[in-house]
Amino acid sequence: MRIFKNIKFFNYLPIKSPLLRALIASLLLFHDSYLIVKPFLLKSFRNFISEGNQNYSWHDAIIFMGLLDIPRFFMGIVLFLISFIILFRTRLAWFSSVSILFCVSFIDYFISKTHSTDLLYLIGTIIYLLFVWRDFYKHNLGTISLFSLLSIVSLLVYGSLGVLYLGDQFSPHILNIYEAVYFVIVCMSTVGFGDIVPVSDNARIFTVTVIIFGITIFAASVASIAGTMVRNNVKKILQGKMAKVTRNNHCIVIGASYFAQGVCRKFVESGIVITAVCRVGEKGFFTEKMDVIEGDPSSIDTLSEAGAKQAKYIISLMENDSDNAFVLLAAKEVCGENTKIISLVNDDHNVNKIKIIKPDGILSLQQLGSEILMQAISGETDNNSIVNIFLKTQNVEGN
Repeated sequence: MRIFKNIKFFNYLPIKSPLLRALIASLLLFHDSYLIVKPFLLKSFRNFISEGNQNYSWHDAIIFMGLLDIPRFFMGIVLFLISFIILFRTRLAWFSSVSILFCVSFIDYFISKTHSTDLLYLIGTIIYLLFVWRDFYKHNLGTISLFSLLSIVSLLVYGSLGVLYLGDQFSPHILNIYEAVYFVIVCMSTVGFGDIVPVSDNARIFTVTVIIFGITIFAASVASIAGTMVRNNVKKILQGKMAKVTRNNHCIVIGASYFAQGVCRKFVESGIVITAVCRVGEKGFFTEKMDVIEGDPSSIDTLSEAGAKQAKYIISLMENDSDNAFVLLAAKEVCGENTKIISLVNDDHNVNKIKIIKPDGILSLQQLGSEILMQAISGETDNNSIVNIFLKTQNVEGN
């Protein structure tokens, strides 16, 4: 993928929306699935018109379908299902669609020797999917479970059709779909009752492939589902319970504004232990190493989860002064005796209003900026004037 990542015009695709690019990929896959199953459907329709309604055995139907048409038709059906799943932009759906398109293209060009415009459509879809691969990065437990089920069903259909095609090479002969499904399930589960036995080399090799695929798919399905669940639980433990234990004598920074993000970065660089609190959906504004809690910043439950009672400082840096006021009210209810509450005032006219709530410190960026500019122009270096901009309603104790 590094090849496509380094192509400069990748970032200049005319379609900027990832959702729209995923929709285009879905439509292309839907069209390709139709192209793949179309020859078989036409063949079946023509046979029905010419032969009429005649009774065929399962073995005769498999022979009619052809050895190469069976996997090709089935891959077209699977691709049809993936065309809907890929809208969730999961990496597994992207990889499966590229693999199927590549297999079908390989069969058409090198085995079937069919050089038609349909093959160009398949190759074009592969190229498009390779160019938009970065849009498909999600890992969804539901999608993984769906693909696991689809893999098991695919193997069951593959095995049943193959057993019916080689039905007279088993002892006793397998002549109906029920016996074929039974034999495939026994092989997939590696039980091996021994009541049906392959007697030819082709049947034995085919049985071995069913056993190998069965073990592989079952193990991969369990590993994918269980692995995702375990990984999510471990992540919750590491970011939740363990983080809650270490939230003691720390600073709580509330807000996801640029100013709040900069403060958090500076605190982390200085070695100060912090917990950032932001609204739902704003966690991505902070680095993964930060302890971040998503929720209502003015909620008592959210502040309690952030360890407000054990915190050294609670610093509200919301972009709206009214939001800062609500955060201060909630913080005063849950903070500890030694916790200092500091609030940012975005509009200088709201300083007196914030003073009514009586935080331990009020930071006015407008006054701070004007004071620094005045000192820079006048040449004064009196640090006390800078400190005075940090208006206090009570004395703020140092570290």
